[in-house]
Amino acid sequence: MSREENAVQDDYATLLKELENEEQQLQFDAFSNADALRLGSALVERAGALGKAVTVDITRNGHQLFHHAMDGTSPDNANWIRRKNNVVQRFGRSSWHVGTRYRSKGKSFEADSGLDSADFAAHGGAFPLALRGTGVIGTVTVSGLPQQEDHELVTRVLREYLDTLR
Repeated sequence: MSREENAVQDDYATLLKELENEEQQLQFDAFSNADALRLGSALVERAGALGKAVTVDITRNGHQLFHHAMDGTSPDNANWIRRKNNVVQRFGRSSWHVGTRYRSKGKSFEADSGLDSADFAAHGGAFPLALRGTGVIGTVTVSGLPQQEDHELVTRVLREYLDTLR
């Protein structure tokens, strides 16, 4: 392996470790419908403050608790949310994490997962809604930005929200 290839693999290893740590840290002790409203509203407010237009979705156990499409979004964003949520439900990891794992192996999720891209998208923005001691119970998802920005918006606001609960 060339020096350049080693550096890329090290970058992927570092990123994957960061993503695993996020998934361990950003967990709830309990999650109510009121939490969904507050968290979803915080995501919409943050996107607005950044001058970004996104669609936000929070689903728990198949029950959509929050969904808001900001001005400037389209119905396509809801379809991206559905596809990214399917990845989290299937793999129990963030959609950005799953896509990054495939890329780290020199593979393409779309070509190599064996899953229909009409139903699955391993693009950033869907994050596991997890309860400590229970596991993944749903998703917190943003669509409308480049995939890494979608992921970062979700994790930044999730971290801030969880800090207010502690």
